[in-house]
Amino acid sequence: MKTAAELKHGERAKISDINSDNPSYKRLIEIGFTPGQEIELVNSSVFNDPLAFSVRGTLIAIRRNEADCIILS
Repeated sequence: MKTAAELKHGERAKISDINSDNPSYKRLIEIGFTPGQEIELVNSSVFNDPLAFSVRGTLIAIRRNEADCIILS
């Protein structure tokens, strides 16, 4: 299984699930990272933390450990 943290710059993928064991699970769902949505890695910082994703036409930056719990199909 590939996670959002493993995406390359400009790569798109569809969210298949969110790992509910992560403490940020509810927050990610609330800000738009829901199963079925397409995301794209738009930008990352020098040390690859945080990562900026395009979701539902909005640019959202999240930490790498949060992106690690977003499972892609």
